[in-house]
Amino acid sequence: MGIGWKTSARFALRRSGLIALAMAFVFVLSGRAADERAVKSRVAPVYPEIAKRMRISGVVKLEVTVDPDGKVTDVKPVSGNGMLSQAAQDAVRKWRFAPGPAQTVVDLDLNFALAQ
Repeated sequence: MGIGWKTSARFALRRSGLIALAMAFVFVLSGRAADERAVKSRVAPVYPEIAKRMRISGVVKLEVTVDPDGKVTDVKPVSGNGMLSQAAQDAVRKWRFAPGPAQTVVDLDLNFALAQ
């Protein structure tokens, strides 16, 4: 005998709530590293035309090394679609961060989303 629709609906609602909570937690954690070195200026990545035509979207995760003056000295892709990764790296290399006491590594997530 299967579970009733009310039980199934409650389970789905609980599960979606837990997923939303987990996602909020992930965004808070990823934002903490960026809070340590505030971004002074950002350059938006250029969405690659071929990726647009192929309807490719997603998050590119980068590991960014920032010198004490706030200049980006190195960008390493951690994950994400290869077609989007280079655009993300090119943009972040132009970012400037707040000065800090030492060189730091900041984890960034750049979201490429197609307009509906």
